[in-house]
Amino acid sequence: MFFVRIKKVNFHRLELKWKQQAKTIAGGNGQGDELNQLKHPRGIYVDHKQQSIYIADSDNHRIVKWKLGENDGDIVAGGNGEGGRIDQLNSPSDVIVDQNNKSLIICDWGNRRVVRWSLQNPTNKQVIIPNISCFGLMMNENGDLFVSDYEKHEVRRWRKDEIGEQGTIVAGGNGEGGQLNQLSWPTFLFIDREETVYVSDSDNHRVMKWLKGAREGIVVAGGQGQGNNLKRLNQAEGLIVNEVGDVYVADYGNNRIMCWSPGCEEGRVVFGGNGRGERSNQFSYPMGLSFDIKNNLYVGDCENHRIQQFSVDKN
Repeated sequence: MFFVRIKKVNFHRLELKWKQQAKTIAGGNGQGDELNQLKHPRGIYVDHKQQSIYIADSDNHRIVKWKLGENDGDIVAGGNGEGGRIDQLNSPSDVIVDQNNKSLIICDWGNRRVVRWSLQNPTNKQVIIPNISCFGLMMNENGDLFVSDYEKHEVRRWRKDEIGEQGTIVAGGNGEGGQLNQLSWPTFLFIDREETVYVSDSDNHRVMKWLKGAREGIVVAGGQGQGNNLKRLNQAEGLIVNEVGDVYVADYGNNRIMCWSPGCEEGRVVFGGNGRGERSNQFSYPMGLSFDIKNNLYVGDCENHRIQQFSVDKN
């Protein structure tokens, strides 16, 4: 079974709370390209089976696999300098694991392509979607791939047997704008079991929800313009939605993680919101977001060059 970014769980029933002081579980040793360093990490993916986190280590042009509890990561894709060869990456922005095919699927942002790298055969690499200004991606349990295109301001879906074709627009696709049928620089995605598409509509400072087959979306977070009060976002980035519809979003410019519950006009600060900084309760432009099977939350703290873990507070 393909593991998406969140385990099925009713957060409201469990009334989960998290410790507000994070633990650095990857990077945090300044920006650099050593195996204990990161440089502007963006998308992240937690693999609970292997107790590992995969990191789009963007400005090192590589994907790093970091076993939880280890001091160093391992390069599993790229790491051969910035470039467009099949063995190179250029500023990768997001990564997921296709458990069925034992491979990584990577948004190779700077090369305008989506690529697949085998986890079993290092020589098996292929471009699966060329000529796309990809930023975020996600695969559902059926093996269908969803990719955001920030230049066309749309999200497309490829069924597992359609790779290599044009795909189908499932959100946006009506030019750049702030109407309900438009997007402006879409970034990260979350797809639920009903194929509802949630997309961080970054330059509109909102998160949009597009039901399967819908011609326009619904604002589920932000959408009140750029700002820092509880009704607003300042560039929406990393995104997760739980089983009851709570939307967790990395509020990039406000250095905080927000949560919007269904029907609420304003969100609440879950982590951060303590100004930009490098303390354990601060961020410097958070991007990637992921839960593990125990509901611990992981944040790609981009300009602190680290991945932060916020543990569930069992007390």
